[in-house]
Amino acid sequence: MEQSTETLKPTPTTPLRNNKKRRKIILYSALGVFLIIASYVIYYFYSLYSIADQIYISPKEYQATAPIPTDGSSPAPAALEPPEWVGDERINILLLGGDSRGVKSSSKPRSDTMMIASIDPVDKSTHLFSLLRDTYVEIPHHGSNRLNAAITMGGPLLSMETVHNLIDLPIHYYVYTDFEGFISLIDELGGIDFEVDKDMKRVDKQDDPRYNIKLEKGMQHLDGLTALQYVRYRSDAMSDFARSDRQRRFLSAIATKLQSTTSLLRLPQLLGGVAPYIETNIPPGDMIKLARLGMKLDTSQLTGIQIPQMGAFKDARINDMEVLVPDEEKIKSYVKEQLAN
Repeated sequence: MEQSTETLKPTPTTPLRNNKKRRKIILYSALGVFLIIASYVIYYFYSLYSIADQIYISPKEYQATAPIPTDGSSPAPAALEPPEWVGDERINILLLGGDSRGVKSSSKPRSDTMMIASIDPVDKSTHLFSLLRDTYVEIPHHGSNRLNAAITMGGPLLSMETVHNLIDLPIHYYVYTDFEGFISLIDELGGIDFEVDKDMKRVDKQDDPRYNIKLEKGMQHLDGLTALQYVRYRSDAMSDFARSDRQRRFLSAIATKLQSTTSLLRLPQLLGGVAPYIETNIPPGDMIKLARLGMKLDTSQLTGIQIPQMGAFKDARINDMEVLVPDEEKIKSYVKEQLAN
């Protein structure tokens, strides 16, 4: 039988089938990667919103528990919802620290620390105002008292109103934490390397021994507990003046550490660790915006300012209290000058 001399040729459909198969593999791989990323993004924002919602306290929750004045005056006015932040106006946040040993309690002790973080979202600058707690001020509907007493009379919202009246600066939000919250934050960050300016020792036999202060001068790696000792110490000649300066410098170090070690991806983990010890009136949506802004702030240019400033108060003794009587007009002008500069 005569064999055919023709050779078999591949059908023209073979390479087409291979190309289609290759495209399907690429398509399904890309789709798989997309689904993984999308799932993580959904989980990330769900976690962030969930944690932010845990620490969010609606202003209405403080209206019902605000104490009624016993001097015959009317109760403090109902708090308004925080103004909407559109992204280009200055944001002022009142930072409150106290020894409540549990922030979910409806009553608050006198605030041990009071600061205002004033943030310009346009040029990314931050001014940090330390408010001396012994400043003698008018507390709306409650007479005159030390500034740190406002929180015991009407909660953080009354503190916001009192501080606003003192410095003539709108206070948009507050963040309140207790000792345990501060300790937890520093430990979540892995501690902070910091230059301790002097030997510090203080023992209070009426308090928990773990809050006793014993630090040595020099560069130290401070964990949460030793960092708390540092910012609380005031047993020196300048007392609260020196302590407020140390607190500003340490808060600046915290901001720098947050930016260098904490990305937005790690934010849910960080917030989750400190959530049981913090409360705020920052709505979850705005908290995420502020967190993103915080990563962009120029912490190297953070300006620390004391209120009232030197020359704007007089020492006095009123109702058996050692207080600072402020010149409020000088303070208001000084605050405007600092922000303008």
